[in-house]
Amino acid sequence: MSPAESPLHQPAAGPPPRTGEDNKAALDLVADFPAIPVGWAYLDTAATAQKPRPVIDAITRGYAETYATVHRGVYQRSADMTLAYEAARRRVATFIGGTPEEVVFVRGATEGINLVVQCWAGTQLKAGDRILLSTLEHHSNIVPWQMVAERIGAEIDVIPLTEDHRIDLDAMAAMLTDRHKLVALAHVSNVLGSQLDCRRAADLAHGIGAKILLDGCQAVPRMPVDMAALDCDFYVFSGHKLYGPTGIGVLWGRSALLEAMPPYQGGGSMIDRVTFARTTYAPPPGRFEAGTPHIVGVVGLHAAIDYVEGIGLERIHAHETALVTQARDALSQLNSVRVYGPADSAGIVSFAVEGVHPHDVATILDEGNVAIRAGHHCAQPLMDALGVPATARASFGVYNNAADIAALVKGVERVTRIFG
Repeated sequence: MSPAESPLHQPAAGPPPRTGEDNKAALDLVADFPAIPVGWAYLDTAATAQKPRPVIDAITRGYAETYATVHRGVYQRSADMTLAYEAARRRVATFIGGTPEEVVFVRGATEGINLVVQCWAGTQLKAGDRILLSTLEHHSNIVPWQMVAERIGAEIDVIPLTEDHRIDLDAMAAMLTDRHKLVALAHVSNVLGSQLDCRRAADLAHGIGAKILLDGCQAVPRMPVDMAALDCDFYVFSGHKLYGPTGIGVLWGRSALLEAMPPYQGGGSMIDRVTFARTTYAPPPGRFEAGTPHIVGVVGLHAAIDYVEGIGLERIHAHETALVTQARDALSQLNSVRVYGPADSAGIVSFAVEGVHPHDVATILDEGNVAIRAGHHCAQPLMDALGVPATARASFGVYNNAADIAALVKGVERVTRIFG
């Protein structure tokens, strides 16, 4: 299927989307994104997604018309904003197949991982325990585990990749021992787009009594996720990659685990009763949400979820798969261009031009109004495994189409001509 035939650019087939206008999927969705001018190919969605008008409008209303604090005021505006805030929590829970009590609002996936590191690993792990990561993890799913391992005397093991750049679950099965207490893996690689068989990974981890955390930053904007089906213990994602605002994200955790975890920040909202003799804490999720929260960020996240579900995540995934296929096929036909990752990568294509630094590739593409990411993508161990200092990365969203792929390929052809 070509991008021109993508479900995002054709009338909806079957039942209409669950929310939004029935004809949303038939629209040219780039018109929903005011920050994307005509002729600009934005191919850096894996870093951060552009924001659709409904999200911008929700944020504007939140600050200009309905703003008030939450969980504290007894006046009507505050009560209404509290209702909106908690409605967003319920919306997130429905979106990922959890319950509101399992949804903790954080600043982003990085904070969510650090919360688990501090409040679960920091209290449950001991010297000699082992943590299992993979070669392709984002630094945010490496460094916090290193910090806690150093503090308590735990050890970290690393799962290698298969030849087609997936996390090698056969190797994982061979590596696991009863000393492994925590496994932390990316649902979708932010560099390669490779997708994890989450359920098998969870089954392997649980088979030896370990907990598993999944980094869902690149998965949640691209495909349906369901906590019961994945059977993980913790799941994190960031709102800004889901067409929502920055500074807001989600940690989902099993209720029993959250109940047993102490808070890692003290302040307002997270308390039950405070005296100078003793303080008791609120139940989850409030226990982990100290201080005044990012109120309007939560409202914007709610709008972003409504937006993507109005299109349909199955449609989004099919659309991005079509773009990836065309991009990989076109780039692979160019001399001196190497494409990384599996053929079925989710919305992401990383590549290198022989003899040209990715920063130069990105600079020349920018001259042609094509925006991509160039660098190590916060995944330096993966770059080491690939044998390169960096890659160029094109990543797609609901606003991209075949013209963006054509502009990308034209720009890369110009790169090869300039550098011979």
